[in-house]
Amino acid sequence: MATAATIPETAPQLRQAPYYVPLADEVEVFLAAYEARLPVLLTGPTGCGKTRFVEYMSHLLYRQDTHASPSRLDLGEPLVTVACHEDLSASDLVGRYLLSGEETVWIDGPLTRAVRSGAICYLDEIVEARKDTMVLIHALTDHRRMLPVEKRSLILNAHDDFLLVMSYNPGYQSVLKDLKPSTRQRFVSLAFDYPPHDREADIIAHESGADAETADDLATLGAKVRHLRQHGFEEGVSTRLLVYAGQLIVRGIPPRRACEVAVCRAVTDDTEVHRAIAELVATLFP
Repeated sequence: MATAATIPETAPQLRQAPYYVPLADEVEVFLAAYEARLPVLLTGPTGCGKTRFVEYMSHLLYRQDTHASPSRLDLGEPLVTVACHEDLSASDLVGRYLLSGEETVWIDGPLTRAVRSGAICYLDEIVEARKDTMVLIHALTDHRRMLPVEKRSLILNAHDDFLLVMSYNPGYQSVLKDLKPSTRQRFVSLAFDYPPHDREADIIAHESGADAETADDLATLGAKVRHLRQHGFEEGVSTRLLVYAGQLIVRGIPPRRACEVAVCRAVTDDTEVHRAIAELVATLFP
């Protein structure tokens, strides 16, 4: 087992740990999955902390180096994040030939870079990507741990420290964009949700700089807006938006106006929902 070491200058972004408040045993499960090199799937609503969790775990593994090989200390890009979208193709992930002057050169894509170097590759909202990307993922999520690079007729064996992490929001996605069982059952799955009231208030206060009372009121607003889901409003409000509201308040925007632009109008265009949220805001910020 490797010992801790000084962070190299190639990764200054990891000097300070991202702020993350564990809600259950997700840190311990992720560490165990990483030690066994088991791919991880994160599910949960938007803005509940999935991406921040991956950033935190990358920092934790890189700084402590208790689960990675000594070569990881020389890794300049320990976390490769890809925001998936409907136009994301296999070539975007693996790489492609590009013109450079009068030459044609091969440029590795983010997945290939991670496979080569031993980084954590995080595919955010994977179900938004085109279906051909799943073909690549399968070979990396079983005992083979390999990446086919068809355009170069190569098979890359993943670095010992490589780990694949994916996420998506099952409540938001349609049935047509759900993960197939053949893909989902290749992953250890961690379910995320919004934090309980006291922890969410702590997060809002830390991230926005708002005082404890304001943060508590915003956390209460979040809980009440999410309760509207039981009355036909599906989205709820993310912790991220509550932090945005807190940041606006700290910068002098009146609380009601801050909640209007950061919460009410950010979550829906439905005038009835607008009215319902405005009434909640008025009771909390008279």
